[in-house]
Amino acid sequence: MNFTCYIVDDEAEAIALLQEYIERTPGLELIGSSQNPLEALDVLTGKNAPDITFLDVDMRQLSGMELAGMVNLYTSVVFTTAFPEYALLAFDKEAFDFLTKPIDYERFVKCIQKAKRKIKKGPEADTLEKHGFFNIKSEIKGRMVKIRFDEVMFIEGAVNYIQIHTTNEKHMTYVTMREIERHLPKTLFARIHRSFIVNIDFVKVIERAQLKLENGESLIMGDHYKQKFLDFMDERLVKTDR
Repeated sequence: MNFTCYIVDDEAEAIALLQEYIERTPGLELIGSSQNPLEALDVLTGKNAPDITFLDVDMRQLSGMELAGMVNLYTSVVFTTAFPEYALLAFDKEAFDFLTKPIDYERFVKCIQKAKRKIKKGPEADTLEKHGFFNIKSEIKGRMVKIRFDEVMFIEGAVNYIQIHTTNEKHMTYVTMREIERHLPKTLFARIHRSFIVNIDFVKVIERAQLKLENGESLIMGDHYKQKFLDFMDERLVKTDR
């Protein structure tokens, strides 16, 4: 099974090098590249988004950091840059890996090996959705908790932990937002902020950049997620023909 790849870099030479590495490496398929991050945005957030996106940090039209905040829900981001000091910011954007230019092939292969271990392909999330629940290891050692999708109001990220807010209680578990997101039904859950995933069944009011939930709690939408969420909710809007 191949992992699909995409390259975004405003330097043609950098794209050419990564393209060569991808073509040399078994199990990888390059589905496209772009020197314009704004043009790449639709591909990276579309139905057939790549498994891995190699994303340059320093670009004129839109920085790689800004673009990563918009696309890391859909694709695993690997930052590429000549400036290693960006590494901490990269992982703050939930980057999958960080490659320092000039990128050597051995380091590239290590990145791909890591990807093959971490990125799960196949119908795993669909299978969980059919069951209607998922299990987590709680903050109490040796304890596993069953959580139904329809009981989750929202999920809050906290570095390497998440807190799951249900209708009755809260649960803390040692997984990232990206890891839990892979297991959530996309028809029911939406990312509204780098720190929040919301169950749309519990959204009562949307006003400006704020959501009010059925229990009265309010959540803020992040700039990078706001329009995508509003478009998602607009599909459920009752509209007049007049």
